[in-house]
Amino acid sequence: MVMRFDAGEIITAMITPMDESRNIDYKSLEKLVNHLIKTGSDAILVAGTTGESPTLTHDEEVELFNFVKKVANGRCKLIMGAGSNCTKTAVMATNNAKECGADAILSVVPYYNKPSQKGLLEHFGTIADSTDLPILLYNIPGRTGITMKPETIAELAKKHKNIFAVKQSLADMDVITETRRLCPDDFVIYSGDDSLTLPMVSVGAHGVISVASHIIGEQMKEMIHEFKNGSTKKATELHLKLYPLFKKIFMAPNPVPVKECLSKMGIISNYVRRPLVELDEEEKKELYSVLEQYI
Repeated sequence: MVMRFDAGEIITAMITPMDESRNIDYKSLEKLVNHLIKTGSDAILVAGTTGESPTLTHDEEVELFNFVKKVANGRCKLIMGAGSNCTKTAVMATNNAKECGADAILSVVPYYNKPSQKGLLEHFGTIADSTDLPILLYNIPGRTGITMKPETIAELAKKHKNIFAVKQSLADMDVITETRRLCPDDFVIYSGDDSLTLPMVSVGAHGVISVASHIIGEQMKEMIHEFKNGSTKKATELHLKLYPLFKKIFMAPNPVPVKECLSKMGIISNYVRRPLVELDEEEKKELYSVLEQYI
């Protein structure tokens, strides 16, 4: 399929390593970026929710992205989180991403103020008209309080060629199917939930914006390739094998568990910014009992 913009099949929603003072740990970040590229990430999403964007300042987001870009050195696509529930702020963040040299941006459905579908059309239309950067829409009703309907996504995709994809974080295959049915052929759908990757690919999604790919990126890419190459039985076997980890890394608010996994693997130290808190010892044991099957 010819796509408007090709970000690949595995986009890792990258965590932001922190040190004990909860400042960005750039030494661990360098190690992490190299790890992700080595283990199958086609693109890295910087300063998304998994990267603790609600507690990053705008200056930190820019510094973070510039550092990742330097380490990646063209080895993968780089997407910058640039969403807001304020249209003016989202446009500003998009301009910052452009200045940083981002390949594309992720723009989330406005949260808390809960706009109508017409409001979503105007919000994302304004962002699209303000830039030539490729835009990946982010539909996550559990965090925003509203659902962007397939009809709205399709209208945006048809009107704005730089809106190239949507990240769908909801477990309704009818919505995914309707999105695929209504949108142009060159528009891309990504699963926003690791455990839904294979079901969504089966109804027309291209890949996943993943948290689990911090740990099992190569296996997830294999699963997608097996399905697309017609080996559906093998793809299902891989899905079932990976499923326990898909679920366990969300046993606590994201990215707390995946940060603990990466700490156990020796890539980062596990610190998160408040109001998030690290796992306690019992929770760590529960997580490790599953993680040890994959590392």
